[in-house]
Amino acid sequence: MKRTVARALLLCGLAALLLHIAARAQDASQTDQEARAIFKQLIEINTTESSGNVTAAAEAMAKRLLDAGFPAQDVIVAGPNPRKKNLVVRYRGTGKKPPVLFIGHLDVVEARREDWSMDPFQFIEQDGNFYGRGTRDMKAGDAILVMSFLRLKREGYQPDRDLIVALTADEESGDSNGIDWLVKEHRDWINAEYCINLDGGEFERLKGQRGLAGLQASEKVYADYQFETTNPGGHSSVPGADNAIYELAAALSKLEKFSFPVHVNEITRQYFSQSAGFTSGSLAADLRGAAQQPPNPTAIQHLSAIPYYNALLRTTCVATMLSGGHAPNALPQSARANVNCRIFPGDDPEEVRKTLERVVADNDVKITIVPDKTSDGRLIPIVAVPPSPLQPELTSALERTLATMWSGMQVVPTMSTGATDGKYLRIAGIPTFGIACMFFDMEDDRSHGKDERVGVKDFYDGVEFGYRFMKTLSS
Repeated sequence: MKRTVARALLLCGLAALLLHIAARAQDASQTDQEARAIFKQLIEINTTESSGNVTAAAEAMAKRLLDAGFPAQDVIVAGPNPRKKNLVVRYRGTGKKPPVLFIGHLDVVEARREDWSMDPFQFIEQDGNFYGRGTRDMKAGDAILVMSFLRLKREGYQPDRDLIVALTADEESGDSNGIDWLVKEHRDWINAEYCINLDGGEFERLKGQRGLAGLQASEKVYADYQFETTNPGGHSSVPGADNAIYELAAALSKLEKFSFPVHVNEITRQYFSQSAGFTSGSLAADLRGAAQQPPNPTAIQHLSAIPYYNALLRTTCVATMLSGGHAPNALPQSARANVNCRIFPGDDPEEVRKTLERVVADNDVKITIVPDKTSDGRLIPIVAVPPSPLQPELTSALERTLATMWSGMQVVPTMSTGATDGKYLRIAGIPTFGIACMFFDMEDDRSHGKDERVGVKDFYDGVEFGYRFMKTLSS
């Protein structure tokens, strides 16, 4: 009799466990489906500078949050002009700790249909990837943030601090940058102890292997420089020695052959040292060599041939746009090039300009810094952006959340090669840390390029990680 009862209890327990597992699987499936729908909706709303509308994306996400029960006063859609409104959502907590801000940008770079293998503004799942403009940069991150808030709200979760999400305009281009506008006009909406920026701190995967979780604490400074040449011009049937286009081309050819000096700081040294642990062969040896003090010259030479590592080692400048001439049958009176520089933290933008002048070594080529402008026409000086000091609470929460999904995964402080909206918050005194929440293939970065994509599984893992990370930070 006792055995029969024990067997019955065991079977009941097993049945209950199976039901629980099935329920969890169903919940996960429903979460993935909803996250996919949010992601799809964002991709198919064109948010480019030329023809898109960021406000439409902000309003679409606001509706989802309002429908889930967020109070209207905590879901704000606002901005400096009708096409460039931002979404700010506050999830109210007990106030035991200061708020944490999470940011992402809704705008994307331009994408022409003729340049892609598919329509860039159609969300396509194919071969284990999601395709579309903004899949990697960075509407996957936006979808993760929205989905996390929806899940927490439906659970009735009570955080110990306010959680704030800001999805903004004009990170990529345009003169209505949402974070800059919020800092200057409505800082109280986003003021926080620190910020998590999903547009940085990539979780890196190399050759199929998950390697490290980046915690971006520093980033290079974005600066554009204009190269300009001028000539009197004349009739193209009688060309002379002076030609503005040729003079500009000669200057750019000198720039192409030039490399700025190598810099290795504490953040990049740590990154090189720890990332060597998940590579092998000559690359691992070179990464260890770059982490030495001083860096090994041979290792630096090898890494400089790889664009990603080269960008981590120095300031880089590259020609990105050209214009010149005024008629097909006239000698050019002027020619201009935009040279985009990503300046290593600590380097002075004016010293970079002077270096470019020395490289070109031609007084007929005028080189000037192109200033940023705000929506009301104010010039924004290009300044060095300080790194954010690591927060033990944040690092611990990141490590603990990683352990629930990928045991043994290392947290590695990183420096971003690109610029993000984190610079506005760092300058304003809000420490900002890039944490992407999802893994990216380091050998397949198509952001800003043709057929941009992210892995399907990487996205769904990111949805789960972002949700868990928010809870860990606020409980």
